[in-house]
Amino acid sequence: MENKFKYSNDNKRYHTLTYYYKKKFNEKVCKVSLNANFTCPNIDGKVGFGGCIYCSKLGSGEYAGNKDESLITQFEKGKEKMQKKWPNAKFIAYFQANTNTYGPIEKLKSCFEPFIERDDCIGISIATRSDSITDECLEYLEDINKRTFLIVELGLQTIHDKTSKLINRCSTIDNFDKMVKELKKRNINVVVHIINGLPYETEEMMIETVKHLNELNIDGIKIHMLGILKDTPLEKYYYKNKFKILSKEEYVNIVVKQLEYLNPKIVIHRLTEDPKEDDIIEPKWLTKKFTVLNEIDKIMSKNDIYQGDKLT
Repeated sequence: MENKFKYSNDNKRYHTLTYYYKKKFNEKVCKVSLNANFTCPNIDGKVGFGGCIYCSKLGSGEYAGNKDESLITQFEKGKEKMQKKWPNAKFIAYFQANTNTYGPIEKLKSCFEPFIERDDCIGISIATRSDSITDECLEYLEDINKRTFLIVELGLQTIHDKTSKLINRCSTIDNFDKMVKELKKRNINVVVHIINGLPYETEEMMIETVKHLNELNIDGIKIHMLGILKDTPLEKYYYKNKFKILSKEEYVNIVVKQLEYLNPKIVIHRLTEDPKEDDIIEPKWLTKKFTVLNEIDKIMSKNDIYQGDKLT
């Protein structure tokens, strides 16, 4: 049966990243994760210490490249692995580890500029925090956006300040909203990270986070399940407080409801986490990424659900 949903060409009922890249670049696009050895204002004491409670001692870079290697070496190694599966792919340099605009402008330029003119690199994706983009940085991002395809990925996790304080985010929703508006004024592609299953959040609260993002004209979203990793403050908090962990079924049902409320123009970059089995304390089902994705597809198909169905 032909897919009725105009933002998917692979029988999905949501706006897939595969469809978005194919339409924009007419070819397979892969992201190569890089570690530029940035830190975070929530680690070094500028806004807080210790980082968010779910971050490992390596920060958010445990699945990025090797910070002891040059960025070009990291890129070439990642590219080589992916070309074995997709020989004709093009690549995005993904600055994933920690807060990649948190530094002097000279460092930012030394990191980003080498990838702007590469024929095999069609864009740059920069993961950062809304409180770590200065006015000077905004001007530089605007300039990059004129020269290559640029994505700025902002970690939000939740719109609820009470939860943000509990997880030691050290950032407010007001600050986040203002920065998204500044980036969109410059026509910069914004992708937002959120986390389901944060301690004591209800299904309604998680859906409220998605509804809020509809109002900000964002371009893409990554939806994660809270994973309790070994050697994190969250591990200690969980053992002490035993807060509820979402089951796979609960998570899948919440994601489907979030998709129903999400503007169909928003590209779905991720719908689940995929941690290493040796790293995860709970929930163990997180290591079965494709099972989770298949369950989401099954429910949407069974109930004839498409992204954005509940928008009024």
